[in-house]
Amino acid sequence: MKIFLVDDSRTVAVVMVPRLTTLGHDVSVFTNGQLAYDKFCVSPPDLILMDIEMPIMNGYEATRKIRAFEAAQQWPWTPVIFLTGSDTSENMVLAIDAGGDDFLPKNLSEGVLRAKMKALVRIVEMRGKLQQAEKLATIGRLAAGVAHEINTPIGYVYSNLGALEKYVQATFSMLDLYEQTESAISDAGVHEKLHEARDKLDIAYLKEDMRALIDESRTGIVRVKTIVQNLKDFSHVDNLDDWCCTDLHRELENTLNIIDNDLTVKAEVVREYGELPEVECLPAQLNQVFMSLLENAAYAIETRGTITIRTGQQGEEVWVEIGDTGVGIPVENLKRIFDPFFTTKPIGKGAGLGLSLSYGIIQKHHGRIEVQSIVGKGTTLRVSLPAKQPL
Repeated sequence: MKIFLVDDSRTVAVVMVPRLTTLGHDVSVFTNGQLAYDKFCVSPPDLILMDIEMPIMNGYEATRKIRAFEAAQQWPWTPVIFLTGSDTSENMVLAIDAGGDDFLPKNLSEGVLRAKMKALVRIVEMRGKLQQAEKLATIGRLAAGVAHEINTPIGYVYSNLGALEKYVQATFSMLDLYEQTESAISDAGVHEKLHEARDKLDIAYLKEDMRALIDESRTGIVRVKTIVQNLKDFSHVDNLDDWCCTDLHRELENTLNIIDNDLTVKAEVVREYGELPEVECLPAQLNQVFMSLLENAAYAIETRGTITIRTGQQGEEVWVEIGDTGVGIPVENLKRIFDPFFTTKPIGKGAGLGLSLSYGIIQKHHGRIEVQSIVGKGTTLRVSLPAKQPL
């Protein structure tokens, strides 16, 4: 977890930083609230440990500014825990009023600090899950609203294109008849005018191009309908929390359609689908897992490579493998990739929650995720799930 420790006391930093880093957290130290606020606006942490009395800007002021900035930018809430040597009721009231979430005494024992940090990690993890669920719900609501508003005018256009095609075909048939009777016209002047007009209009080209324009317009309309439907199918807005039996291949295709542009610029996507039964699951949550694995696979490819999606069944389980020809994962990181907040991406490119949330979702489905990786050759992640959930 990325933590800001905001305290002007060198003693506090000397004591707290080693304790927090030993627990696996990444700690940045700031000696006053202004420095912490400035950094927060550029790259917010997962948690802030805030002293009260500091030069330039105290903890209350810094917290108020952070909360105002979050509201203005519509950023997610970041927990602010006040560090104090005097946990008086007055301090607690002022801290909560400023936007703080809790208090920690500075002389906290190692055991209590460890327990507190575990609890805070769970809170931040839950925040990530709630944000992701809200994103899916928002996508679903947006898609449903767009579908409702756009389907009627699209229906008009699609129907009119069909009528227009018939009218154009009838007009072309009439032109064909005129062309067949052209030789029967005895008036040389009329014959010459018809010949000039035909050459000027390039009737042969018009026939070919008008048919192509109608076909392209129809394809575009179908594509718009498909995009809206893909958004609805991906988010499963109508049954976000309902277990149901679904076709995993369809869910994979829904996810691929959503992130197609991000994948195709980096890789060729190869499908090696086996025979699968329908799987009892929460489709929206599995789509979240598939999206996370596919996005990570694309990110791992530095220039151009291949992402291979394989599926199959083994006994009562089904499996989905997503492999890439990217840079691979060093051995020392393999055991940490499912840890909350662990990421090798640069600041601003990832919070380190994608695989952690995916791991939790698969556990909820009584499944497992396994990883194999060779540095310089690529990584394969396999998701195994029971076809039917245990009673």
